Amino acid sequence: MRALKNRIRNIPDFPRKGIQFKDITTLLSDPASFQRAIDLMAHRHFANGIDAVIGVEARGFIMGAAMAYKLGTGVILVRKPGKLPYKTVAATYSLEYGKDRLEIHEDAIRKGMRVIVADDVLATGGTMEAVVGLLTRLGAEVVECCFLAELTALKGRDKLKGQKIFSLLKYTD
Repeated sequence: MRALKNRIRNIPDFPRKGIQFKDITTLLSDPASFQRAIDLMAHRHFANGIDAVIGVEARGFIMGAAMAYKLGTGVILVRKPGKLPYKTVAATYSLEYGKDRLEIHEDAIRKGMRVIVADDVLATGGTMEAVVGLLTRLGAEVVECCFLAELTALKGRDKLKGQKIFSLLKYTD
């Protein structure tokens, strides 16, 4: 895990002062590291009967698509408003300074589908809480919320009580 952690660049004071941004582009651009990360994130689910992987805008699309390919499933996108061309169902959630919204095609989820939700980083958990609520409302069974990395000090897990959570890499700073 140390080798994968070393591939993630830390950017201090981005996007604003006091934030230590975890830049995963350096890991994604290294073929061996990217493949290793996806293998480790996906391997636990080969025998779990997963129907789809949900990719959350935007870096979650990368993680979700790669995991779906590895697992032999489709990938379903959860996007910001106005980005999906068909009829959508939405969830609104709170941000530090306001609200945001996510959407999914209304016909993307069949009742009883077993899904993994994939994203790059678990931080405060607000986005993932909204996604899980949306998927549950549509009748999906969320098997796991899967992250490349987790910023444990931000306590995002607290918003995902009752959900199985896997984070490949954990940062305490």
